[in-house]
Amino acid sequence: MDKTLAWLKEISEAPGVSGFEQPIRTLLTQKLSSIAEVSSDNLGSVIFKKRGGSDTPKIMIAAHMDEIGFMVKYITKEGFLKFTTLGGWWEQVMLGQRVTVHTTKGAIPGVIGSKPPHILSPEERKKVVQKKDMYIDIGAEDEKEAKERFGVRPGNPVTPFSPFTTLANERLLMGKAWDNRIGCAIMAEVMEKLQHEMHANTVYGVGTVQEEVGLRGAKTSAGVIHPDIAFAVDTCVAGDTPGVTSDQASSKLGKGVAISIYDSSLIPHTGLRDFVVEVAEQNHIPYQLEFTEGGGTDAGRIHLHAQGVPSLVLSIPTRYIHSHNSIVHRDDYDAAVRLLVAVIKQLDQNKYQELVK
Repeated sequence: MDKTLAWLKEISEAPGVSGFEQPIRTLLTQKLSSIAEVSSDNLGSVIFKKRGGSDTPKIMIAAHMDEIGFMVKYITKEGFLKFTTLGGWWEQVMLGQRVTVHTTKGAIPGVIGSKPPHILSPEERKKVVQKKDMYIDIGAEDEKEAKERFGVRPGNPVTPFSPFTTLANERLLMGKAWDNRIGCAIMAEVMEKLQHEMHANTVYGVGTVQEEVGLRGAKTSAGVIHPDIAFAVDTCVAGDTPGVTSDQASSKLGKGVAISIYDSSLIPHTGLRDFVVEVAEQNHIPYQLEFTEGGGTDAGRIHLHAQGVPSLVLSIPTRYIHSHNSIVHRDDYDAAVRLLVAVIKQLDQNKYQELVK
């Protein structure tokens, strides 16, 4: 396993649901603290500042650290855990999946269960089991054992369990939390590569918190930085699986970084969008144009900061987003890193003024 794959495995498998992102913050800080100034906002977003040849423009690269998951809300007298969701979950991908409950006594394995189909009526079998009717089974004998022996308490975070896996096509990578650990990994590698590049600006790589529950860290970290330009690095739905048409999801695995033309939280700054496309074509970097009608990213908050911040979303096409097991393509990761570095090298104050005039 090469260095990049090892890093992707580590950051994918690390736990970090919304509001509990500290393990990811620690990983990013260990990786970048020797090459950038480190600060934070008051919610826990981590900010890495890399000075170039000029203080301005200030370029923000935001990638959210949180993954979707769950939180324990109640322990039944029989020792089962009732939970609430953190982020958007579709019931059909939840049942029977393994999870990890994080307690003060350590990590506890569990599985999401419900009333089995064998004892349901024919009408009940036709319906999707609702989240409220599910529970987490951690093998506890009763409520007392769950609390006293296992250390489970209401408020404990719960993460999906999915070991990082390289598929038979070794360029395809399966794991949990690609939304948005792949973005965090891209941000970190861009910051590393900028050590060896001239750039007439100052770059802020940001690991934001609580994106999945309301784009919260994007708002607060932008308040610290006051960026001139922003890029959100995230994931988008891959439109290359059965039943998905190109007008529903146009991006495909392995065809390049996806440049957003629209999502429900942001109409990208058209001048910035066109500039990024031009840079991609000049440098022969594969890209796709992508739209998301049913979701948004951190850029949805950042672009509204102060008097407005020209913003754009760069995404990695991802199969099975918001489930335990998602798949990305390493070529798209590489293209995103190359494109961001190339763009930053050309984004000086003159180019910034040209974009915003």
